Amino acid sequence: MARSRRWTERRGDDDGSASLEFVSLGVLLLVPLVYLVVALAGIQSAALAAEGAVRQATRMFTDAPDLATAQDRADRAIALALDDHGVAAETATVSVTCAPDPADCLAIRGFVTISIEVLAPLPLLPAVLPGNIPLAVPVQATATQQVSRFGGAG
Repeated sequence: MARSRRWTERRGDDDGSASLEFVSLGVLLLVPLVYLVVALAGIQSAALAAEGAVRQATRMFTDAPDLATAQDRADRAIALALDDHGVAAETATVSVTCAPDPADCLAIRGFVTISIEVLAPLPLLPAVLPGNIPLAVPVQATATQQVSRFGGAG
């Protein structure tokens, strides 16, 4: 019996420490994990917005009857896709290239390529951090569409 009494006396000194360790380690591991999930969700949203924006913009561009209408339709498609995903349109950089003739984007059977770069901001970072700490992740997407052989009939 003397042995079991010593065992219970020693065990009584550690009462409650397991729950304290679990809570402290749980918080230390959970906070970075939650931040990572939130940051990745923002980056994924920006990637989906960029991909959807260029895909729809190239379709709208190649179906237009003239260049002014094509640019207007592409701009509206990009703005709508970015807004749907909660991405600020001010952070987007868009470029349009045409082949085989860069001067005639709506040439029959020509190709229109639209590229976009969107900045996905990292959550909870103040804008006044010193040094070269990136405050956003750049996300790029590119789409190419061929102009119909009927040339703006749609």
